[in-house]
Order: sequence, then structure tokens, then C-alpha cells
Amino acid sequence: MHTSVSAVPVQNVQAQQYSLPIVFALFGVIMGSWAGRIPALAERVHVSHAALSMVLLCGGVGALMSFPVSSFLMRRFGARKSLLIAGLALLSVLVSIGMAPTVPRLMLAVLMLGITASTYDVAMNAAAARREQQTGTSDMSMLHGLACAGGLAGATLGSLMAGLHIDPATHFLMLGLPLAMALYGACRMLDIADAAEQVEQKKFALPRGPMVLLGLLGFLGSMSEGSIADWSGVFLKAHFQVGDGMAPLALSCFSVTMLLARLVGDKMKVRYGARRLVTSGAMLSAAGLFFAVLSPNAYFALGGFAVAGLGLSLLFPFVFSAAGAQGPVALAGVASMAYSGTLMGPPVIGAIAHHVGMQTAIGYVGGLSLVIAFVASRTRLLK
Repeated sequence: MHTSVSAVPVQNVQAQQYSLPIVFALFGVIMGSWAGRIPALAERVHVSHAALSMVLLCGGVGALMSFPVSSFLMRRFGARKSLLIAGLALLSVLVSIGMAPTVPRLMLAVLMLGITASTYDVAMNAAAARREQQTGTSDMSMLHGLACAGGLAGATLGSLMAGLHIDPATHFLMLGLPLAMALYGACRMLDIADAAEQVEQKKFALPRGPMVLLGLLGFLGSMSEGSIADWSGVFLKAHFQVGDGMAPLALSCFSVTMLLARLVGDKMKVRYGARRLVTSGAMLSAAGLFFAVLSPNAYFALGGFAVAGLGLSLLFPFVFSAAGAQGPVALAGVASMAYSGTLMGPPVIGAIAHHVGMQTAIGYVGGLSLVIAFVASRTRLLK
């Protein structure tokens, strides 16, 4: 028997059309809001840089631990209700992060953030893959573009709140209710069946057979994106001695081109195919990163990071679309490998930068893009 989140009548087609985009954009806003307030949260609990890295590590560990939670929800409720449950839990965790009074409590809250965010991520990609199968159209790239836009909006709002001296707890409380209402409305309008998904009961999900290459692409892609997010600004400061105002522009250039490319990615997929786009895009990313490393000044380097964002933009939408078409177990397995890449990437780059310099570290990320191109060219499930 369906409750208040039951499927809507067929006539609400227009509302249904916007439900999944809202779900993806909300995820971006939530995660961007969290990322934008990390400095303020660290300052409030007086955490050192070394301890902050341990706090952030808790998020990655939580993501890796999330498979039993997401599999239980998908098996019990299906993708649509899982989205609502995970989304409301994620918003509650965000508020608890803002209120965490000590480092141990902040670490616990961030661990829960990893679990709830990963569960929401798997459910929304499963819903998007189900929609693609029902309609026969490709829209995963556009949806990931909206998540990217939401992330930029959330981070910008975080900067604005910080500038107004509004503490993270108040900021997250102000966000909580309107985002929860938007999520509830979007989940009510989502036009996918509430059928429970057949998901294996395991502690961890690892891809098998042909799915291994998709998982490897997710791992390498998230390793690259995470490394650029965390270290591109540091590279500009260390190599070109730019100020604090210009350093974040590397990530901004990378993110904006990624967003723009994702908005047209689905049309390009129909024309050229996913495998060719991911392969050629990864080669373009490698060229951009190598150009940034060898640039004569910071402005040319920004152009290199913009090209890298363009090149890596379609990897995740098409990998998750291909994995989702194989079912929720395959999707969760690829997501697990992707999150482990997010976990491992930035520390590896940090170690390389410490021993052989920042230039070599960013060059290493360019090398990862070449490996992505090779793996993508061999991945038959990318169509």
C-alpha cells in the first residue's frame, strides 16, 4: 500500500519532467553548501590542517560503508522512496555538521554525511537510469550538469553566508526546510514505479566481469576530479605565486566548462556515442593538464584547467548511465570504486607534490587522463 509519496497521476507530465532535474540540482546544492563552509567549520572547532584531512577522510570512509544502507533501502522501497529517505537524512546530517561542537562529533557527522550522500547518489542515478530505459532517451549528462550547477550555487551561497558572518549552523538550518520541501515535492512527482530493486545483501559491492572496466573508469575519473578540486589552486599559488583571490579560479574554470559540456552531452552521445566521447575527452583533458603544467603564466594555466574540465565532463554521466542499465548492483559497485578514487586521489597527489613538486603532481593527473582514454577505448558497455 502506497503512502503520501505514491506515484502521481499521468496528467502531471510537466511536473514529472522537472522532478529528476530538481533531485540532481538539490544534491549539488547540499554538497556545495557543505564544501563552501569547510573553512568556517574547521575554524570553529579549532582543527589543524592535519586533523582536517582526517575529518574529510571520514566522508570518504562513510561513502565506502554505504552499500549495505543503499542496498537495504533499494531492496525494501525502490529508488523513489529511497531518494526521499536518503535526502531527508542527508539534510539532517548537514544541520548536525553545522552544530557539531567538537572534532570527534564533527568526524562522526561527516562520516554520516558520506553514508547518506552516497546512498542518495546511488538512488538518484538508479532513478535516472530507469528513466532512460523507460523513455529510450539519454539525459544523464544534462542531469549531472544540473548537479554541477547546484554545487556551484551551493558553494557561492556558502561564500556569501561567510561574508555576512552567518555561522554554518544557522546557514544549514535556513537551507534545511526549503530544500526538504523541494525534495518531497520532487519525489512525489517522480514518474518511476515503486518496485523494489533486487539487490544482493553484501557489505561491499565490487564490479565483476565487463563491469570492472566501468568501475576502473569511475575510480580514475573521481581520482582526477578530486585531485584537481583540492590541488589546482595550490599549484597556482606554489608555481606562479598568485594571491588567494586568483587561486580558486583554477577550480572555477574547470567546473564551468564541465557544466557547459554536460548540458549538451546527451545530444553529442546520440551523434557520436559514449565510448568515443569519453575516450577523446580524456585525451583532451590530458592535453589541457600538460598545457597547464608547462604554461608560462597563471592565465594560460587557467585555460589548461578549463580544457581539462571540458575533457572530463562526460565521463561520469556516461559511466553511471552504462552501469545503471546493468541494474542497481552494478551501479552501486561502480559508485563504490568511484568513491574509493575520491578517497585516494588527493592524498596521493599530496605525497607526489611533497616529494617531487607540484608541477609533477598535476602532470601525474594528466597521465591519469591518458589511462582513462585507454580504458574507455576498451570498454564495450560504453555505447
